[in-house]
Amino acid sequence: MDYLIFILSMAALIKGADMIIEESEKIAFHFGISEFVIGATLIALGTSLPEMAASIAASIDGKSDLAVSNVIGSVTLNITLVLGLVFLLAKGIHPRRDIFSKDSAWALFPILVFLLVAYDGVISRGEGIVFLILMGGYLLFLSQEPTIVAGEVDEEIVEGELNWRVTAPLLLVGFLLVIYGADFAIESASNIARSLGVREWIIGLFLVAFGTSLPELVVSIQAALNRKADMSIGNIIGSNVANFSVVLGSAATVRPLPVDLAQNGFDILVALVASIMLVFITANKLYNRSAGIALLATLTIFALNHLP
Repeated sequence: MDYLIFILSMAALIKGADMIIEESEKIAFHFGISEFVIGATLIALGTSLPEMAASIAASIDGKSDLAVSNVIGSVTLNITLVLGLVFLLAKGIHPRRDIFSKDSAWALFPILVFLLVAYDGVISRGEGIVFLILMGGYLLFLSQEPTIVAGEVDEEIVEGELNWRVTAPLLLVGFLLVIYGADFAIESASNIARSLGVREWIIGLFLVAFGTSLPELVVSIQAALNRKADMSIGNIIGSNVANFSVVLGSAATVRPLPVDLAQNGFDILVALVASIMLVFITANKLYNRSAGIALLATLTIFALNHLP
């Protein structure tokens, strides 16, 4: 039964991702907004809902380690796994936007702020509010460049008109399919892993972060395969900003989050290294399979470090 649920949930993920991309593209054209901005805002916030739900629930239950590790793990997986697979599977990735000059700071700034506020061993409610303000700053930054790039949108969308009565419900259904599809996929995968004798701590450590990153994974790969590179990369950068600002900020405002930098130093270091790698890739426009292999190799090192 778990195998069937897993297959159906993955089908829901893929269908939901297609719906999100198509309807978001219509919105982008209607308002003259670039695909990168749509990916970094609407899609990024929508696909970050699982991380937000998991971290807030963990904070309410007093499980600060889970709330923080979910964010760190999701950020690491977004870059190493999601972008790694995007670069490996998609052909001819050529973002129209100069991501390095315009957005590289946002790939690094959130995790540096995290290190700064977590240095004393706790993320307070006030610092959680600072994280939420950070997201506001990011949205304000993106709002300065609302102009769509010529050739971004498919011709059939250009010729059509935006109908909110159709687009809004389809977008909502798309997000629900992605979010609940991820939830059922991770639950069924956990059951399958247990039946195969995989240790419980391995399931908890990797599958929670992987499960909450599934929406970003499916949406970004689908966008890249549909030659929407700006939307794909924008989704990852925007999701990582949302993870540190909205997800961690919301969890900290519910209850202050103790952070053990010494004990969790390796995981945080990998997230920082992955962020630096993303900046390096955008600086040198290395949107190719070699970059994908390097990112996946980093993920392998991260996973091997946690093996007994």
